[in-house]
Amino acid sequence: MRIAIAGGHGAIALHLEKLLSDQGHEAVAIIRNADQGADVLAAGGIPLVVDLENTDAQTLARDLQGVDAVVFAAGAGPNSTAERKLTVDRDGAILLADAAEVAGIGRYVLISSMGADDFDPDSEEVFQVYLQAKSAADANVRSRNLEWTIIRPGGLTDDAPTGEVTLAESTGRGTIPRADVAALVAAALLDGIAIGAQFEAISGDIPIPDALAAVRY
Repeated sequence: MRIAIAGGHGAIALHLEKLLSDQGHEAVAIIRNADQGADVLAAGGIPLVVDLENTDAQTLARDLQGVDAVVFAAGAGPNSTAERKLTVDRDGAILLADAAEVAGIGRYVLISSMGADDFDPDSEEVFQVYLQAKSAADANVRSRNLEWTIIRPGGLTDDAPTGEVTLAESTGRGTIPRADVAALVAAALLDGIAIGAQFEAISGDIPIPDALAAVRY
């Protein structure tokens, strides 16, 4: 498969690029800064320099020709403004879905956030805007005729992967290594499972393929 990953220099994306490359697949890393290309190449990815905040669906669709699936793993970052939570976390995810439809790409995996629907609509606090942005992106993708999977991980860590998780509509609070989130994405894509499923994900005791296969749709 040839898989394009928005936010291709993020920690989850770099893990995912290595997983895909090691299994003989092509991981196209959409990055905003060309200087990040060396890290992408080291992980086994193929850099594609595109600024999602300054392009349109038609242009991005041309860049995605030959791609079989897309992954949204981008984010404005922990120190960004509320405005960029909207332009990246919400609008970037929607733009990628628009471009996928134009390019005829049916498979879309969206990395969201635990508690995305629990935001305070009256709050302008950055984290509340972040949750609102994720919730809006998730709802937009769910409304489309795409083979979508929405993963809402708990607190992200840089711990070594365990390969075992708990997946549910609501798991309760918990953490999960970024490497295990990447493994969830890879398994969902390569095994063609969890299509039409949205779930929270934390560390647990169920092997990732089994947990994904048991997700309720």
